[in-house]
Amino acid sequence: MATRRCSSFTWALAGLLSVAAVGACIDVGFYDTRCPSAETIVQQTVAAAFRNNSGVAPALIRLHFHDCFVRGCDGSVLIDSTANNTAEKDAGPNNPSLRFFDVVDRAKAAVEAQCPGVVSCADILAFAARDSVVLAGGLGYQVPAGRRDGRISRDTEAGDELPPSTSTAAELVTRFAAKNLTLQDMVVLSGSHTIGVSHCDSFTSRIYNFNNTPGAIDPALSKAYAFLLKSVCPANSSQFFPNTTLDMDIITPTRLDNKYYVGLSNNLGMFESDAALLTNATMRALVDTFARREGMWRTEFAKSMIKMGQIDVLSGTQGEIRKNCRVINRLNATAAGAAAGDHHLLEGSGSSGSTGVAAS
Repeated sequence: MATRRCSSFTWALAGLLSVAAVGACIDVGFYDTRCPSAETIVQQTVAAAFRNNSGVAPALIRLHFHDCFVRGCDGSVLIDSTANNTAEKDAGPNNPSLRFFDVVDRAKAAVEAQCPGVVSCADILAFAARDSVVLAGGLGYQVPAGRRDGRISRDTEAGDELPPSTSTAAELVTRFAAKNLTLQDMVVLSGSHTIGVSHCDSFTSRIYNFNNTPGAIDPALSKAYAFLLKSVCPANSSQFFPNTTLDMDIITPTRLDNKYYVGLSNNLGMFESDAALLTNATMRALVDTFARREGMWRTEFAKSMIKMGQIDVLSGTQGEIRKNCRVINRLNATAAGAAAGDHHLLEGSGSSGSTGVAAS
């Protein structure tokens, strides 16, 4: 049975210790009585999708990260755009790089069939990210649950909150600190680049126009690696052209391991933000340590994922339990009145009682 703890944080790996929440009332075992099959259903859905396409794992981990960094871990990244509002998923940093929303949809539908209106989309995404870590070869961990779903999703906020691939070391520290994540958390979570792919436009400035110098290549990038990247990505690459992706880790591209740090130490980091980890002495020491000690990194990655999953969560009566992860629930007049003044709800009017986000 879950034990409610709302003010302290202890971490643990699956099967070892329990996990309590940071600052919000979310608990390990939150659905033990409410929907005891929830985590199993999500795991089975993710595993089935992974068997069909191993790219599911990095995609769901990335979805969780991009959700948590914008308005907290509230499932807002899953909301579709409407005629009146461009949602987070269609922001430049997210489109077309975020994928496999359909896996979350299938998991939600399966959970709803068993326990209607009980399990939030935010929790389903957190469970799915944990399951993806395990499927890709990482350590399992217990996920505190009880998150509620947000009702706001704006593309501009994604652009403002997500750290770009051109970030410097100082910029990365600032972005993560704003989410109560430490420098070490940032270096640890950067290791997720050991799986997954990237579109060309995220790094072409490094290989064709570094520091706005035509033809210049970032000297922090291996020349051989730059040649490889150039052979695939043209200089005129843009957000949607070409529709080509490259593995972010060329050593073990489908395994969640420490080879990201090994590659980074050999100037094989794909992004400027990767290379930035070598420009700060503390960060570089961590990179070197994780390159040597895979077990340590795996343990720290599980800890940082738990911590990240608790950024600015909604709980209790905040937010809602979305029926469909892509659209907010329609507010009836009574609920709308009771929610007046709740800053988690969209202001304004419209068919849903909110501005710009569709309601079901």
